[in-house]
This record gives sequence, structure tokens and C-alpha cells, in this order.
Amino acid sequence: MAPPVPRYLEQVYWWAYVHPKAVHVFEREWLVNAILFNNYGRLRDAALADLGQTVHGRTLQVACVYGNLTPRLQARLAADAQLDVVDILPVQLANLRKKLPADERVTLKQSDATALDSADAQYDQVLLFFLLHEMPEAVRRQTLSEAMRVLKPGGRMVIVDYHRPAKLHPLRPLMRQVFRHLEPYAMDLWGHEVEAFLPAGMAPPAIEKKTYFGGLYQKLVLTRQDPP
Repeated sequence: MAPPVPRYLEQVYWWAYVHPKAVHVFEREWLVNAILFNNYGRLRDAALADLGQTVHGRTLQVACVYGNLTPRLQARLAADAQLDVVDILPVQLANLRKKLPADERVTLKQSDATALDSADAQYDQVLLFFLLHEMPEAVRRQTLSEAMRVLKPGGRMVIVDYHRPAKLHPLRPLMRQVFRHLEPYAMDLWGHEVEAFLPAGMAPPAIEKKTYFGGLYQKLVLTRQDPP
């Protein structure tokens, strides 16, 4: 049985992801880039660079992404690599399927990020690209817990998302209003570091952090530590 679409997603993000017409509106490279103030390519490439010029092993991408991130990731896969992409929305999986050449190394699956259908320590790398800011805190915490659970010891999680900008950033007032009206959970990432939402009781990961565009965006690379 397919997992149900979360209520918050239907209520808050119907216009961006859930409604079939959303795909026709937002699946435009120039629009994705405009929403990120011409930073989409820069952030995409930064995430891909941390996954590797040639991507080996098993990689999990949690949630589909508008734009060409996943096709670019597919193009980097080694011959024996595997890429799994999970999303709760069939319309998003169908859209991504149209963008990807047929490839036995790539699997698209409907799945809830808070309850991944995967055994522990299955993936060498996990990618979350502009996902966490769209989740209520409880969902964000559970998603990170699941991502850590399926990551192998020594494996890396790459996260790209919003971040608290510099105090005098010219776009700070605008983004505050955008978040207030369209992205009600995004301010959590202004008030807290991502590691504040990681599961308790797990060995804390090694974290590399870099910010972009005056601090409005961040990239984290979390390396899961071996258990004691």
C-alpha cells in the first residue's frame, strides 16, 4: 500500500508540489534559478562535488528536485553504482522519470522520508537538497533520523538548504516575508543549526559547513561516525 500524503504537505505545499499543475509551473530551469536568486547552479554543483566527480556505491536522494540536479547526478554514477530516489508524491516521481534516461542503476520509489523502506546502514551517501526547510520540526527530526539510520558508518550525508543570512543582508526582510506567507517552517533554519534536529543517542557526526550568498544558503556534509 502506498504511503499517504502528509497533511501538512497537502495544506501548505499543494501549490508547489502536490497539484499536478505545479509541475508545469515550476519545472523550468530559469524559474528554479530565479527563486534561488541565480544560485541554483552554484548550489547544485557544490552538492554534486561532495558526492564525487564519479559517484560510487549506493546513493539515496530523499525527495525529487525541480531542475537538473538528478540528471547531473545520474551522469556521474560509476558503472556499478546505484542511485535510489524516494518521494512521497507520485506526481513528482513521474516528473523526474521523464527527465531521466532509462538506467538500471537508478530506482525511483514512492516512500515516506520519515519511514524509509530500507535496512540500516545501506547507503554510502544520502542527499537532501532544499528539503528540511519544508518540514515541520517533528517531521524534520524523523527524516534526519531515518537518513542517519540508513547511512553506513563512515558514510556521508550532503544537505543543502536555507540558512540565517547576515544581519545586513539586503534580502533578509524579503525572505522573512516569503517564509511567513509561503514557507512557514523555514524560519527554523534561521533559528537553529541543522545539527540541533539530529537524533539523540547517536554518535555525533563530523560536520563540514559552508555558507553561500551572504549566508542565505548553507551546505553541510555530515559523516556518520563508527559506533562505539
